[in-house]
Amino acid sequence: MTTQPPALLIAGHGTRDEAGAEAFRDFVKELGRRHPELPVAGGFIELSPPPLGEAVTELVERGVRRFAAVPLMLVSAGHAKGDIPAALAREKERHPGVTYTYGRPLGPHPALLRVLERRLDEALGDTAREDVTVLLVGRGSTDPDANAEVCKAARLLWEGRGYAGVETAFVSLAAPDVPSGLDRCARLGARRIVVLPYFLFTGILPERVRRQTEEWAAAHPETEVRSADVIGPEPELLDLVMERYAEAVAGDLRMNCDSCVYRIALPGFEDKVGLPQQPHFHPDDDGHDHGHGHGHHHGGHSHSHAH
Repeated sequence: MTTQPPALLIAGHGTRDEAGAEAFRDFVKELGRRHPELPVAGGFIELSPPPLGEAVTELVERGVRRFAAVPLMLVSAGHAKGDIPAALAREKERHPGVTYTYGRPLGPHPALLRVLERRLDEALGDTAREDVTVLLVGRGSTDPDANAEVCKAARLLWEGRGYAGVETAFVSLAAPDVPSGLDRCARLGARRIVVLPYFLFTGILPERVRRQTEEWAAAHPETEVRSADVIGPEPELLDLVMERYAEAVAGDLRMNCDSCVYRIALPGFEDKVGLPQQPHFHPDDDGHDHGHGHGHHHGGHSHSHAH
């Protein structure tokens, strides 16, 4: 007898924007179509139907006893760290006998960076990258770690791709806001700026980013400013959700290896993939020989890696 694989439950933020909520629901349907072997359902934490609890009930009514929940979120903020686990714990009490595992947020995965790069290319046309400063705009959170994740995505997008720079701003709850982020780009000498929303789907916040960008551009005619599109329901996003599902099912919730140069061919660092890790010596971080006043020899072989 073959055991049924755990069902896939997709957890979304929720939005007051009907087009954004519809984009999420369509995405969940598309995942279900692509994976007929899996029961797939999705729901929201707040603001739009269906609620997460309804999605769990739907799975239970289809005979599901085990599921893996994947947060359809770019960064691990309050929702991913608190609200979703709390909602899942509540569902476990409501449906005795149901078990679940909980996956990681999507994060600045190389597959998503590829989509962001495509969005920039679409906005740029044939403008040379070295003339362009990118302003990556995240949702913004009261959680510093969540905001830092957006900065990490910006840095990874900058590495090896040839843009003049990639700066960061936030549309709510965190500084700098979009106009301040654009001011900063201009002060850094940017002649051309592309504002890139770090959002999965359309919604009230990405629309606000676009509107604030247009207002700033109108007030600064000397700077060329363009808006790029959101990530959208791209094949890379569908594949990444399944990668997060597989990790959750296997219990393989690793440290962040998605953007590790030794595992993933990042632009400009392809030669590092698969290299063995060697201990190496940091002369500026010398923890030895303090107070001896003579010679930092370390036995004379700090650089002779064994081969």
